[in-house]
Amino acid sequence: MLSRTAMSSALLLMLVAGQAPAQTEHVVVYGALPDSDIGLSADKIPGQLQSFGASQLTAQHGATVLNALGAQAAGVSLSDTQGNAMVQDLRFHGFTASPLQGTPQGLAVYQSGMRLNEAFGDTVNWDAIPTAAIEQLEVWTANPVFGLNALGGSVNMIMKNGFSWQGADAALQGGSYAHGMASAEWSAQKGDFSFYGAAEGITDAGWRFHSQSNLARLYVDAGWRFGGSELHLVASGAATNLGVIGPTPIGLIQQDARSVYTFPQTTRNTIASLALMAKTRLSEHWQIEGSAYSRALKQRHVDGNAADFQRCSASSSFVNRLCLQDDAFARPVPFTGTAALAFRNQFVTGNAPLLGLGNYLTAGFSFDGSGIGFHSTSTLARVFPDFHVALDPALAGAGNIVHSNGNLGYAPVTLGATTNYLGFYAVDALDLTTALTLTAGFRVNAADIVTRDRSGTAAELNGVHGYGHINPLAGLTYKLSEAISAFAGYAQANRAPTPLELDCANPNLPCLLEGSLISDPPLAQVVSHTYQAGLRGNLAGLLDEDHLAWSISLFRTDSVNDIVALASTIAGRGYFTNVPATQRQGLDLSARYETHGWSAYASYSYLDATYQFTGALASPNNPAANQAGIVAVTPGRHMPLNPANSLRAGAEVDVLDDLSIGGELAFTGSQYFDGDPSNLNPKLPSTLVANLRAAWQFAQQWQLLAAVDNLFDNRDALYGGYFDPSSTAGLVSLTDPRTLTLRQPVTFQLGLKLKL
Repeated sequence: MLSRTAMSSALLLMLVAGQAPAQTEHVVVYGALPDSDIGLSADKIPGQLQSFGASQLTAQHGATVLNALGAQAAGVSLSDTQGNAMVQDLRFHGFTASPLQGTPQGLAVYQSGMRLNEAFGDTVNWDAIPTAAIEQLEVWTANPVFGLNALGGSVNMIMKNGFSWQGADAALQGGSYAHGMASAEWSAQKGDFSFYGAAEGITDAGWRFHSQSNLARLYVDAGWRFGGSELHLVASGAATNLGVIGPTPIGLIQQDARSVYTFPQTTRNTIASLALMAKTRLSEHWQIEGSAYSRALKQRHVDGNAADFQRCSASSSFVNRLCLQDDAFARPVPFTGTAALAFRNQFVTGNAPLLGLGNYLTAGFSFDGSGIGFHSTSTLARVFPDFHVALDPALAGAGNIVHSNGNLGYAPVTLGATTNYLGFYAVDALDLTTALTLTAGFRVNAADIVTRDRSGTAAELNGVHGYGHINPLAGLTYKLSEAISAFAGYAQANRAPTPLELDCANPNLPCLLEGSLISDPPLAQVVSHTYQAGLRGNLAGLLDEDHLAWSISLFRTDSVNDIVALASTIAGRGYFTNVPATQRQGLDLSARYETHGWSAYASYSYLDATYQFTGALASPNNPAANQAGIVAVTPGRHMPLNPANSLRAGAEVDVLDDLSIGGELAFTGSQYFDGDPSNLNPKLPSTLVANLRAAWQFAQQWQLLAAVDNLFDNRDALYGGYFDPSSTAGLVSLTDPRTLTLRQPVTFQLGLKLKL
């Protein structure tokens, strides 16, 4: 049994100069520490920026931070491919940050300057992020400052420390499907020293069969202030065991909504990181900040799948042996693993006028180096009538490693890889007038990726790849009044193919995704061009203690050489390839109102995500595909799993001095099934869900919590794809190729919170 390990470490340098910004509600710092002294007013950012505080992120009492983003953020939708709320995909403006290997990633994710995109496939393990420890979360549209993979935007989480957050609290909740969650956080400050710690634990039996999960998360920050400097040592870790069964054929769902298709399918993550972050004030106008970190991931994925085994034909030289479509590979139970080491960013901040004009200059560099180890193997087993994949002593060859004719899908695979990512950036915001600010800058990215076969049997995995790109950005903001400002901007971003994508990019040698890698043909890097414009406002004082924030934003992102994942005609396999051009454009509207005793928010998003080329894509299980498993794509065809319309709304009301109620309503429009790029099949229907919650402060320090999710018990589907129904022959008779992941039924939760 082999496992996946990953370590990363970062060093960041940022240089900033400018006139001290006016007092605003939200100040932006391109850095790691939450309480930096010098920052840029958010009103001067020439793009969309959404910010969420700690109370907003924990309002839903969810297992991961995705629960809050999916309920509140404009332009965000969640896709529950695996049928587990702890491992959902985040989609923003048509780009994805997913924990699932094999999903092309287009968003960069950071935790106080530490890059969370894993080295092997750029995936993001949302289950490992300690929600309680987040002080502020920002969702940015495309901005090259955030480096590789920020094609459509980035998520930046600023964490708490003992200087910025004081107090102690603990919470315990439980409810439907044996769900239980416990969390605690505590801080202390004595003179120039501070401490902050947070711990979270979750257990859940899952509403479907064989989908139980358990996780534990820990975050600790020790801080020290001396003179004009501040130093923080931060440690975090997580251990998770997740049931990730995935979508179920619609024919099985019609028999029992809890049904699953082949198991076990589990993912175990063990993640640890250690970071050192520092800042020092050089003068009244200049400040330097930096961070260095080491991060380790060990991942083990077990996946019991069906495959098309048959006796090799008489015309084959392998007669009387097992073949997969006369080529051999079958019923795999793969084990995967990686190991990585990386080094990241440093930065400095300051404020000094330039030619008598207000100015904010940010310049920095980053270096990420990783070392990756990956191992997988597949063994022959039997799929039993209950879809349990297990060894059967009566099956000849059971337990043996599966090989294939022509070395197609040879197992085991043992891969070593290194990635070195170097970046330098400089961005300047210059106040041309008291109302008009010009922002201009660039980032240079360079990436070197080396993959090596360690088994001695798969030289085709060996490869050396280099990528580089200069990404400019420019924009204007104009203050129409004290409460309203306008913005317009342009930005480029790029990402290099990952080692996973490079070693699974040959359509003639498709891979068992998350299992066996095959070959190392070249892939081009992806480059995105984003245009955006909009209005935003902040109104205060219309009534006593009230505040209204709103925004209107238009965006368009044109991507060149986008990377997509395609299914192979061989069951359970796929590969990555470039497509010439894609486009994502749309509109975001959002508003949040707060006053004494109640608050409310609402957002609407329109997304038009399309292919912009004429060509053919593989989709063998698509009912509209030709005999070769190919579908035609033309400009304007919509990209699957991107709903055109989404609406989010919520409110919190103090009905009594000690009793509050709140809730959310989320509408997600129809979307094409995964695997339907030609748009010739019916869509996945639109979804609607309502959640309610209440809090009773029955004592000074004690609060009773209650929540109902999916209030109307809607059984809509959160994900849709296709499979080959013939693969179930001999087990059950299925004819419909659609597979779905349904929403969890209505659930009830009760909790108790202590705040000191």
